Amino acid sequence: MRNNILKSVLFALLSLVVVCGCRVSYSLSGASIDYNTTKTITLETFSNRAAYQWAPMAPMFNNTLSEKYNSQTKLRQVKRDGDLMLSGEITSYDQTNKSISADGYSSMVQLRMTVKVKYVNNKLHKDDFEKTFTASREYDASQQLSAVQEELVQQMIDDIVDQIFNATVANWR
Repeated sequence: MRNNILKSVLFALLSLVVVCGCRVSYSLSGASIDYNTTKTITLETFSNRAAYQWAPMAPMFNNTLSEKYNSQTKLRQVKRDGDLMLSGEITSYDQTNKSISADGYSSMVQLRMTVKVKYVNNKLHKDDFEKTFTASREYDASQQLSAVQEELVQQMIDDIVDQIFNATVANWR
């Protein structure tokens, strides 16, 4: 009887040590950041260098990028010399005819946006990169671009920001 009690106590203590020694970490944001070493991020302003310009695009992009890192990480944004640094520019914004109708006119138009990004991880330089991220959306050619532009540009920005986030802090490369 005394052996059974001793075994039970030993088993309980051993279980406690094993459970306390293991750590499972889940992140709903998808970010895989070691916050013990990486605490700050610098997001430089992305300018619009595309040949075709739409004035609100760069501010929309910068706000969405900043909000993504604010809402889905614990990183503190700093003006310079962050542990992580993102810089770049919008390099292309254009539209092309995607399909032609039976009467020979365009029936669908594709709107495309490209952003060049330089990422520097000052804690782990092997993760540094320069990449181009692209997104596109289609709209019916019977619509005026001005009627759909804001919504489609925001969708493309959301897509590109997700790609950048995944490539930088989610390690989904």
